[in-house]
Formats: sequence, structure tokens, C-alpha cells
Amino acid sequence: MNGIIKTLTEKGFGFIAREGEAKDLFFHSKELAGVMFDELKVGDAVTFEVVETDKGPAAKNVSRA
Repeated sequence: MNGIIKTLTEKGFGFIAREGEAKDLFFHSKELAGVMFDELKVGDAVTFEVVETDKGPAAKNVSRA
């Protein structure tokens, strides 16, 4: 899937605005692929997979588009 980084926190997680979806998607820095958390900026285009967790859907294998 494709999306845009909407929010980043100092605690190592953030949220992605997904194309065609109203609800933002959570991601954790441990789920990044080929990019470091500190290299990401709000507004960056990313690709990712959606996985179901015990807390709801989340992004996995997040990388720059």
C-alpha cells in the first residue's frame, strides 16, 4: 500500500495517512525496511504492508516510496 507520513513521535513510532482510507495507520520504528526512523519526515511518501495486531491494524515493512 501507499501513504504519507502524517505524524512522528520522539518515542519511535508514528502514523501514516493511507490513500483512500479515513483512519491513519500506526507504525513502530522496528517495522521500518531500508530507512532509519530519524531519516523520516512528516510528508514523506512511503510504502508498507498492513498487518492485524491485538491493538488493531498496523503498518509493517515501511519504506520510502
